[in-house]
Parts: sequence; C-alpha cells; structure tokens
Amino acid sequence: MDIMEKALAAHLEWGGKLDVISRVSIKDQEALSIAYTPGVARPCLEIQKNPSLSYDLTSRNNLVAVITDGTAVLGLGDIGPLASMPVMEGKCALFREFAGVNAIPLCVNSKDPDEFVHAVSLIAGSFGGINLEDISAPRCFEIEQKLQAAVDIPVFHDDQHGTAVVTAAAMMNAAKLAGKQLSDLRVVINGAGAAGVAIANMLFTIGVEDILVLNSKGIVCEGDKLSSEALTELSKRTNRDHVRGGLAEALNGADAFIGVSKPNLVTQDMVKSMREKAFVFAMANPVPEIMPEDALAAGAYVVGTGRSDFPNQINNVLAFPGIFKGALSVRASRITEGMKHAAAMAIAGCVSENELSPECVIPNPFGEQVSASVAEAVAAAAITDGVARICSDH
Repeated sequence: MDIMEKALAAHLEWGGKLDVISRVSIKDQEALSIAYTPGVARPCLEIQKNPSLSYDLTSRNNLVAVITDGTAVLGLGDIGPLASMPVMEGKCALFREFAGVNAIPLCVNSKDPDEFVHAVSLIAGSFGGINLEDISAPRCFEIEQKLQAAVDIPVFHDDQHGTAVVTAAAMMNAAKLAGKQLSDLRVVINGAGAAGVAIANMLFTIGVEDILVLNSKGIVCEGDKLSSEALTELSKRTNRDHVRGGLAEALNGADAFIGVSKPNLVTQDMVKSMREKAFVFAMANPVPEIMPEDALAAGAYVVGTGRSDFPNQINNVLAFPGIFKGALSVRASRITEGMKHAAAMAIAGCVSENELSPECVIPNPFGEQVSASVAEAVAAAAITDGVARICSDH
C-alpha cells in the first residue's frame, strides 16, 4: 500500500486519533464526592469569586482549542469543517506528543468571519489558548485580529505564524552558514496568502530589509490593488526598488527564494540567476516549486522543502507545540512578535555548530530539546513583553 492507503486503513482501525483520559480515579463513594457532587461545588464557588482560579482548578491551564472552518485544508482546499476533522485530530495529537499539551479539535460550520469569531469567543474561557488552523486568506487575517481583540488568551493562526517562525529560523542558520548578514539579503517570497504575508513580516522582525513578494499577477508593489488589507500594508515595506515583472525578474540577483505557492514554478535558469550561495526554500506540497536536486544542480547552496523525505524540512511542528507550551506556562494573554522572534531564535539554536551544514539548517522535529527550548524562550519573551500573568516554571 502507498501512504494514502495506509493512512485510510489506519484511520478506519483507530476510529479517531484522540481519547479523553481522566487524571483522577473514581473507585469509591468518597472519590466520587470529591471529584463530582457535592465536593465539586467548592472549586466552582472559588472560580465564581475569582475567575483566574479557573487556571488552577481546571484543565484549561494546559488546554488548547484547535479550530477551523475547513476552508483551506492541507492543500485540499475548501473541503468543509466535517472533512477537516482528521487533520484537526492529527494536530491535537502533535500538541500532546511534542509538548505534552492537551488539545481539542473544533470545527465551525460557518464561512462568515464575524459569526466564526462570535462562536469561538463564547467558548474561549474553556481553554488556555486558541490555535486557528486551515482558514483561507484573506478571511484568516480578519478572524485572527478580531478574535484576539475579543478574548484574553493567545490566538495563533499556525498556517501564518508557525510557518513564518520556522522559515525565519532556517533563514538565520542559512545566512550564518553562508557568511551573509540578514540585513544584506534580498529575499523573494512567491505566494502572497496567509503564509507568505506572515513570513515577510517575520523576516522583517529578524532583520531582513529587502523583500519582494509575488502574487498571481507578479511582483507586489505599493499602490497595487491587492487582495487583503494585510497585503496592502505589507506592500508599503517590500519592493523598495519598485521592481516590476514576474518570478524570473524577482529572482535575478536574489539571495533567497521562499515558495508558498504552486509546484514547478522555479526553473534552473532562475536559480542560476541568483547570487552566489543562494538559499531555496521551496515549500509547496507535495510537489515543491523546484525539486531539490534541480535547485542544487543549478547552484543553490541551501535547499529546503515542506517534505520529510528531503533535508531541511520546514515543518510547523518545530514551532507551535513549544510556542503554546511556553505561552501556557505563563498564562499569556496573547502571542507577541517578540515571542515569535524568540521561538525562531530558539529553533535555530537547536542546530549546533557541529551540525550546521547545507543539509542541516533546521533541527529534526523529533529532537527532544526543540519543544523545551522554544517553550522556555517564549515564556521569557512573554514576561519581557508584559503579556504574562504568572512567572514561568522554566
């Protein structure tokens, strides 16, 4: 069987990837009275008097909601909330496996941003954080912004910010390896949706100054009629030389390519036109914008993809478990730019000097230290940025 057939057979066998397991044993009358009625009334009343005690007296201190509307699922597109459940369950399993964070999948059957925000805000008090997943652009920008304004717990759209954090970490290490300064790089981002916009903003945060972003019409320039307010704002900071044209024009003389778009858009001639020791992060899945062997043959120095069967996988699992673990550990009210920057630096730092090479600018997702390092860095940044409500245990 190929991997698709194996996955279907496994899901039929599992009947779902999640279980709810009680932390308490209820084997006699006293245990029942303490865990449930009448004893449970006391913690209820304490929370009524002081709502912040909900973190101490319930599971919300380590509980994330993974929420989608099913409009942009893993390259499958708008398949709807019900069909997206296997992905949401998988994301919850990753939270638990990589960071010990509990997560619950929730699928909202609405494409109206305000209705989505209202529904989620009504249940937000049950959780310590909200991970938005697989929501199409430009709606995802509006939903994240409005929802964060409506609740006092972190709201994090992983397709935007998780991808951006890991890409930034790879860029840091690639520049270090090549002996280039981040501020000297010209970076081309093909794809102006949720991930592309977030990656550009994250790269500015880490010190990159010269970025070109392309949408389906070509290089984005200030003044263009664009698909979202987020992209319009970004256009004011990118393309400082007002370059016009398509991908070939953009890549001519560039140091780095980041693809969050479609397969087979980059040619070897385009890679050859880039500067010496160029980086190519072609992350379209399952077929990248250019295959790694072709990019390397054309002279690319560092090549990464979104796939696990090639070196330098740009994988969100390096970021989101540790980011939420750190945010939860200090009961953060939001995730700041400083917290995301700290996460990127922590991920980059998990590749030692001895390990750093063109085939290894990003750590293996199964490295035990990654999630812990990210969590510690994020918690410290939350305290520095003033969004932590308690001190971290880290």
